[in-house]
Amino acid sequence: MFDALFHAAHTAVIHLSTVLAPVGGAAAAVVAVTMGVRLLVHPLTRAAVRGERARAVLAPQLAALRKKHGKDTAALAQAMTDLHREAGVSPLAGFAPMLLQAPVFIVLYQLFASATVAGQANVLLDSTLFGVPLSAHLLAPAAAWLPHLAVFGGVVAVLTALAWVSSQRAVRLAALQETPATGLLAALPRVLPYAILVSAVVLPLAAVLYLATSTAWTVAENALLRRGYPARAASGLPASGGAVA
Repeated sequence: MFDALFHAAHTAVIHLSTVLAPVGGAAAAVVAVTMGVRLLVHPLTRAAVRGERARAVLAPQLAALRKKHGKDTAALAQAMTDLHREAGVSPLAGFAPMLLQAPVFIVLYQLFASATVAGQANVLLDSTLFGVPLSAHLLAPAAAWLPHLAVFGGVVAVLTALAWVSSQRAVRLAALQETPATGLLAALPRVLPYAILVSAVVLPLAAVLYLATSTAWTVAENALLRRGYPARAASGLPASGGAVA
């Protein structure tokens, strides 16, 4: 079944690449597929944001439960579960958009890493971005060094800028915790977003392009849907800007 789905995805990307040939071909198709997937999961993202704001409102009650139950972790966990259930809030709602994107990323990776598809040569491996194959890796250039480094350098620069924005937001969120982390845990929110840069080394250009597009979408969604958050959340009130219907 997976082979049939993989072949169907291969055919669809080829057709989309043909349609988008005037604006980038396969590279534009990767961007379009990424944006299409993010658009499909956008309703789930909006639901996750509503959950964040609801949890911000529940923060004082959660703090009271921690004080009440102390070190009785079982009772605390049950009380927190009951509180979330009564408020109609799921602590795991924020993971749904990410989990639904994972299969698409895996298929896209395989499309630009497999030599054959359904027993035939994979024509997508011949697709390029400014002369650099979308199947190329940063440390294994399949084209001249100069265009290779220029293309990967541009994508890495975009990823670095996006990681910086994500890092700044993560630090602000971490500062709002009741018990701020210390030591290595305190550094994680600042450093972890930069882990995406590893993708530029270990993944083919097409997959890196997918991650850059998806991360840019995430940053834009945060700016649109989470305006006023986390700043307003510090007071235990839901953000008023960027209301989510």
